[in-house]
Amino acid sequence: MNNYDTLSEAINDLQRKGYTYDFNLKPECLECASLKIEIHPEDFNVDEMHRFEGMSSTDDNSVLYAISSKNGIKGLLVDAYGVYAENISEAMRKKLR
Repeated sequence: MNNYDTLSEAINDLQRKGYTYDFNLKPECLECASLKIEIHPEDFNVDEMHRFEGMSSTDDNSVLYAISSKNGIKGLLVDAYGVYAENISEAMRKKLR
């Protein structure tokens, strides 16, 4: 697993490694809008996780997840540190730890 200096560097490298889809976080699942699918916690794995801290503000902190589904879909989820933690199910929270 690489250590990246910036979020954009990590995204570019992981996209080159096949993580080409964008995932959105929903309370019970991940959504891939371009494929019009939802992937539930039991159907995906977090392959890598990278944290980035903003230079100017803690509001700029983010986490990048490289995710692969059981059916072979690989993509990225970018989330702010803890901002949505109370808005997701326990199963999603455990999966994204």
